Amino acid sequence: MYDTFEMLEELLEQQQFELLIEENKIRLVYLMNDAVESFLIFDKVRLTGNYLEGYEGPLKSSLSEEDDQYVLSVWQGENVVTLFFENLDLEVHLYNYGEIGHFWVPGYEYLRQLEYRIAIARDKLEYLGEEFCTEEEEKLVQLADFPPLNYCCYPAVPAKYIVPKEEPWVPSEAAFETMEELAEEVKDRSLLRLLAFYKRFPKPVIARLVAGALHQNRHTAVIDLLTEKLKKEAAVYPNRSFGEKADQQLNSLLEKARMLQQNLAEQGVKAEVLREEPFTTARDSLDFQVFLMIWKKGWRNRKVEIKKLTEKM
Repeated sequence: MYDTFEMLEELLEQQQFELLIEENKIRLVYLMNDAVESFLIFDKVRLTGNYLEGYEGPLKSSLSEEDDQYVLSVWQGENVVTLFFENLDLEVHLYNYGEIGHFWVPGYEYLRQLEYRIAIARDKLEYLGEEFCTEEEEKLVQLADFPPLNYCCYPAVPAKYIVPKEEPWVPSEAAFETMEELAEEVKDRSLLRLLAFYKRFPKPVIARLVAGALHQNRHTAVIDLLTEKLKKEAAVYPNRSFGEKADQQLNSLLEKARMLQQNLAEQGVKAEVLREEPFTTARDSLDFQVFLMIWKKGWRNRKVEIKKLTEKM
């Protein structure tokens, strides 16, 4: 079970304080990614002072309880904003992240999409808890602790955006178990032997050896299985909606991409339709992008070509 005041304390300790101020409603952003948009809601709230939107400097804060209400004061540098409220609630919106694509780092993009999806689902589990994940998601996100597949070897974002963790090169037992189950399901005996060797010698040099194997043609089945499992679990959640007009425009762009996908399929070429979209709170600029990830098979390694369709809203 979640404790909203612990969540508030966690945000403030991390120097995070982003308010969304609407008529009769003030929300504090808690966790925002392609899998979830969540907020702490101040009940019966009154705000004094000037909130500095977009402020990125140091924060100080204090929380007290006075006359049956809570008082939260936050200093944005020399500026102070104070919220008086009676309770703190949690609002969570879960979304389908299995068809989201970000291509910020070139090279073996299909593996970087796996790293990204696993990472955001893991954040959802760690920040919000089991009730916001399926049982299969809870198992698959353990691969966030598998260096041959996580940001150690296939980062989805540039290095300056990576939040480092302690001992990132140390794999977990749960991660090994998940990878072994995937390899066993597709009967990839050579990968199972390599995983056993890595389990015995969990060193960065062996992790890189495993990472190199994951993009080889002979291990295609295990990567495809992991991709399909993640997509299946993500698909239990709804797609974002941006209003009737914007949804129609996005669907029109997706339909064009699917027609190209069908044309490629008729030529025996596999392609995947992916999209990049804003959060539902970013209503000022709806910039959708749709991609075709086209699979290429080399003599040893598997690669993809990315084609982008864009349309400003």
